[in-house]
Amino acid sequence: MRDRFGGEQTFRARSPERDADTDRTRIEAIMVAIEDALHAAEREQSGLNRRVEDVLARAAVTIGNGNDEYLEREALDNHHQDLFDKEILNGQRRLKELSASIAHFKFLKAAMLSRFPEYRPSASQTN
Repeated sequence: MRDRFGGEQTFRARSPERDADTDRTRIEAIMVAIEDALHAAEREQSGLNRRVEDVLARAAVTIGNGNDEYLEREALDNHHQDLFDKEILNGQRRLKELSASIAHFKFLKAAMLSRFPEYRPSASQTN
């Protein structure tokens, strides 16, 4: 056999410590990606929520407070109201999508932690 495979070469496995470090690095890469996606979605949700609230407040001003305001509203105000409605609907749609994504990312994080209970983030990940 030695002659066939090149003499004195023998099989050598890595040390258990090196294997553990390799596994931890792989798990950490996935956890970092999940955490980054989660934090980005949460930041987007927070910013969008503020903007939707702002548009709602501006829309309330253009509606007016009279019972027959819609009858006497100027065309430009109607146009602005339509734009606000569209912005609000788009913002609320995106907020709903973000809420679902955030829930999914949290589920992925929990699943990873349940599958790899020995995983502990490195010092750079805890900040």
